[in-house]
Amino acid sequence: MRAQRGPVPWAAVTRGALAAGPLLLAALLAGRASLGVVAAIAAMLAGINDRPGSRRTSVRRIGVPALAGAVGLLVGSYAGAHLGAFALTLVLTGLGLVGGGISAIGPVASGTGTQLLVTSAVGAGMPLPDPVWQTVPAFLAGAGWLLALRLLLPTPVSRTGDPRAGRGRGPYRPDSRFAPRPDKRSDPRPDPRPEPRPGPRPDVRLDFRFDGERVAVAEVYDAVAALLDAAGTEHAGARRAALTAALDHAQDALAGPRLRRHPSSAAERRLHAQYAAALPLGEAATALAWAERTVPKRAAEGPRRLAAAVRGNSLAGPLPAPARTDPALRALDAALLHAAEVFDRGRAPDLHTRRRSVAALVRTVLGAGGREYALRAGLCFGAAVATAQALHHGHWYGAHQHWYWLPATAVFLVKPDLGPLVSRVLCRAAGTVLGALLFAGFAAVLPRPEGLVVLVAVCGALVPVAARHFAAQTTVVTVLVLALVMVGGEPQASAGRIGETLLACAIVLIVGHLPVPGQRGGGVRARIDAADAAAHAYLVHVLGESDDRAARWTLRREAYRTLAEARAAIARAAAELPALARHSAGADEVAAVLERLVDTTTACAVHLDDTGRLPPRHTERLAALRDELATRRGRVGRSRTLA
Repeated sequence: MRAQRGPVPWAAVTRGALAAGPLLLAALLAGRASLGVVAAIAAMLAGINDRPGSRRTSVRRIGVPALAGAVGLLVGSYAGAHLGAFALTLVLTGLGLVGGGISAIGPVASGTGTQLLVTSAVGAGMPLPDPVWQTVPAFLAGAGWLLALRLLLPTPVSRTGDPRAGRGRGPYRPDSRFAPRPDKRSDPRPDPRPEPRPGPRPDVRLDFRFDGERVAVAEVYDAVAALLDAAGTEHAGARRAALTAALDHAQDALAGPRLRRHPSSAAERRLHAQYAAALPLGEAATALAWAERTVPKRAAEGPRRLAAAVRGNSLAGPLPAPARTDPALRALDAALLHAAEVFDRGRAPDLHTRRRSVAALVRTVLGAGGREYALRAGLCFGAAVATAQALHHGHWYGAHQHWYWLPATAVFLVKPDLGPLVSRVLCRAAGTVLGALLFAGFAAVLPRPEGLVVLVAVCGALVPVAARHFAAQTTVVTVLVLALVMVGGEPQASAGRIGETLLACAIVLIVGHLPVPGQRGGGVRARIDAADAAAHAYLVHVLGESDDRAARWTLRREAYRTLAEARAAIARAAAELPALARHSAGADEVAAVLERLVDTTTACAVHLDDTGRLPPRHTERLAALRDELATRRGRVGRSRTLA
């Protein structure tokens, strides 16, 4: 029920103001109000998916759900025009099963499933005067317009400088500006290297193509520094989780869709290299945190200077080196030296990520988590469609012939990645009531249609800010959609929308707590199984003493990413009512053991690199974690362990 905090995303606010409102105004001036409504709805849905990140990832995050939304609009329009109530309910229920199943793949797939179901309900329940071959392109144009704004408009922090960008440098020569200096407090030997000379001042220029990637990579180095500061304290666990989140975000920002297989510009290649250079730093910092002892303050200064260099797209300058007194500190020093070299050369290594195959995606959809999600979404969506059809044919709506609101509301309520079920229901109900009342007041005083167009533009600008809380987002979206349908010719319907929302809340609460075939908590168990398998693969690779560090970093990234996904799913499940939360009881303890196991594996990898053997402390910790994992894994209901 808490709202997220953070600075106002002014760039997203600007895009929201320039999306739905101007599209609707252009359609009204052209005399095609209905097509403008469709385009504005698409821009609104795209604005909901317009999250912070790189421009390249926004193509997938906005574009893929938009394509699914066009398919849903096409299917819903034809089904609503040619099928009876019973057949239409069956078709949309089947579509709900498909949308729910694919939502289990990940965040982008979840948005894809949501738009597929919402637009199918809109297409079937909000008949438009235009033919389908015009409404579907109008929908794609609305989403494409916001995506174009996302790709083309600069962000407020896009003025950066790089004096080396685009210049030929010849072969690599070590630069004393990047050379770490030994800690004289721990190393009495004199420093034979000269003091660094100040480098040239960067030329500030407009370059906003990779601002999202640049910020994401800089946050990784900041997270490494924060973990080093927290080593030996009770905050180390939270800082390690923050490092995992930063690495996941940067990896996604750099691994977006591209026309070419490899980075095509010097700036992008340099960012890829800077991200890869952060991986050994994160490994060394994790090993130091695992050792549970504090490190000198200057150890975190190097990663902070690297973060500033990435964020400013400039030279890093001198990097203070930590004392080389144990394997983890020696690994940190070596990682800083490697980063200094990479920052100067700017090569583009692999991102150490593996794309999931089609077979793996199918297994996720058809697995326990996908089946449970599909069944829940299909039942809720189908029940909402059947109820809306009964009310529609019983003339309960009166003058309001559009029955899409009830099933569309059920889609947003049944989404587990938006929060626990009861909190979603409460936030949706409160947001709809407030939004409907606000719109009733606006509709009574605003001139039509120009006042409604301004209201749509203002709401579009507020969507990115309101996304911090589900109730606030529901309030803004309610006002926006009611304004759009009134521009399209529907009379004021605030009271009816409140009633339909409360009915959808009741349907989802009832269906969401019904017993279903199979084992409950399948989504959480699927995440735990994935984390278990990734941790096992990482441990086997490290204990096999392989020299392939790129493969090791790939496996470590997969282990920590799957653990973070499992932790998020467990936290959502634990916040449900006891009838649902009890099916995942004990999963958080298993995840905690897996996290300690992966941290220990990382410490083992660092120690093996330094000495070639494992000390008794490491082997004893691995054995104890193996036994604890076997015990706790059995309590959750699985017999497979890492033993």
